[in-house]
Amino acid sequence: MRKGPLSNELVREFIIAAHGDFEEVKRLVKQEPALLHSITNWGGDDWESGLGAAAHTGNREIAEWLLERGARMDIFAAAMLGELSIVKAIVAIQPNVIAAPGPHGIALLRHAQMGGEPARTVYQYLESLTLREEVEL
Repeated sequence: MRKGPLSNELVREFIIAAHGDFEEVKRLVKQEPALLHSITNWGGDDWESGLGAAAHTGNREIAEWLLERGARMDIFAAAMLGELSIVKAIVAIQPNVIAAPGPHGIALLRHAQMGGEPARTVYQYLESLTLREEVEL
C-alpha cells in the first residue's frame, strides 16, 4: 500500500539538516526512510535533495551515509566525493553538464572543490575542461 506524499515541512527540515547536522539527518531518516529520495524546490528552479545539500557543503560523512542507505547518486555528489570515473562517464554522454547549475546555482567545479583532497583529481579534471571551453570561445 502506497503512502501519501511527504509533507513539505518534513522534507525541508531534512534537507536543512543535511547541510551539516548529521544526528538530525539520522533521526529524520529513521522516522521516515522515504526522505532519502525527497527533494524540494526552494523557488526559482532551485531544486535540492539531502544528498545535494551534503554535497555542496562538503559533508562527506552525511553524503556517504545517505548513499549507503539508497540515496540516488548524481554528478554533483560524485564530484564532491572524488568519484572521477562517474564524473567522466556522465560528462562523456552529457558534456553540457559541466555548466549545469547544482543546488542554489552552485557550480560542479565548486562541488569538487568542497570535496577537498579526496576530490582533487575531479577538481583538476573539471578545471581542465573549463579552461579548454574558455579557450574554444
